[in-house]
Amino acid sequence: MTDGHDLARRCLRAGIDAAHPETVVRERLSLDDMTLTVVDHAYDLDRYDQVVVVGGGNAAGTVATELEELLGDRLDGGVVVTDVPTATERIEQAEGTHPRPNAGAVAGAERITELLAAVDDRTLVLAAVTGGASALLPAPAGDLSLADLRVTTDELLASGASIREINAVRKHLSATKGGRLAAVAAPATVATLLFSDVVGDDASVIGSGPFTPDETTYGDALAVVERYGLELPTAAVARLQAGRDGQHPETPDADDPAFEHVAEHLLASNHTAARAAFDVACQAGYEPMLLSTRVRGEAREAAKSAVAVGEEIAATGNPTEPPAVVVTGGETTVTVRTDRPGTSGPNTEYALAAGLELDTPGVVLAAVDTDGIDGDASVAGASVDADTVTPETRWRAQRALDSHDAATYLDGCNATIETGATGTNVNDLRVVVVE
Repeated sequence: MTDGHDLARRCLRAGIDAAHPETVVRERLSLDDMTLTVVDHAYDLDRYDQVVVVGGGNAAGTVATELEELLGDRLDGGVVVTDVPTATERIEQAEGTHPRPNAGAVAGAERITELLAAVDDRTLVLAAVTGGASALLPAPAGDLSLADLRVTTDELLASGASIREINAVRKHLSATKGGRLAAVAAPATVATLLFSDVVGDDASVIGSGPFTPDETTYGDALAVVERYGLELPTAAVARLQAGRDGQHPETPDADDPAFEHVAEHLLASNHTAARAAFDVACQAGYEPMLLSTRVRGEAREAAKSAVAVGEEIAATGNPTEPPAVVVTGGETTVTVRTDRPGTSGPNTEYALAAGLELDTPGVVLAAVDTDGIDGDASVAGASVDADTVTPETRWRAQRALDSHDAATYLDGCNATIETGATGTNVNDLRVVVVE
């Protein structure tokens, strides 16, 4: 492995570590006697008869561990749903799956709803909402089944739709999303602790916004279904149509009194990870650029722009002289174009597409999903250079990309990056290293 690959991977690891709840909670929350400070908001614990923790997402378990450590016997209990459970004594942890929901996640969401239904105005609810909460707080609405949600999830994830569009559909098929948990918790005080995995950090999109006002409608959800030609279960389509026709209440918007005592606190985002990667590059003596944390679109197309930037730096020293590192983040998508896709995700497809384009020695591109699991792949992502795809292997690499089997090809080149489940999720992180 070259120095460029080593630096790229160190930058990505630093980004993941910076966004881990063990780091974030200790930096952003503090307890002084009976005053809990969250970012710059103080909560007087003497005002409450009980303090409980609820939440969901890839990082919810590690957030729960840190909150339990911080609050000690001032914490009265709680429930979180995660796919990376940790050891807690006061907070129950239900184990679910991501990105497709399972029965464990449904049961955990039901427990959270039961707990919130019993709170009152003398309760402080600390609600951890992190990337992955859309799958891990499923709660099928009405007569919908878990199977209906799983099929819907598969269709949405393969469609190429943006996360905002995907979550507009999810919100209107769920009893927890789109502010519905805030309605259950009212009139309790709710402090929402957000770990953002969405471009722009819109709280209503993070985890489908279970404690956040929702401006989307059943009609918006149906428009997504029609725009992408989604083949959803009959019950799901019927639910959306009935809601559009006024037979089901809309998700609560900003004027709903349910949000009167809800405050949102953004604890970590893609920028948290990107800034840490930037700092590692700087310490290594490279000229770093944090170009954007809002990269989106089709993964294989976005990769071409990253390659172009790296090759321009190598050839002309524009916009900065090498040695240089360009840091980007965001969330790209993959539109599945085959009935039998292989093993890949947005970051492995991004990396392989870059490998197919790269022909400049000394340029390395690396990409990971900060939760450690890239789509259907068991790896976080990969790092590539001009030798990852050779003239002899180009046909095989292109076939792997076309069949959405990028992770398999990259694994055969020892290019994949394996972290395991990281316990956080703040979207995708990428670097271009120009040696």
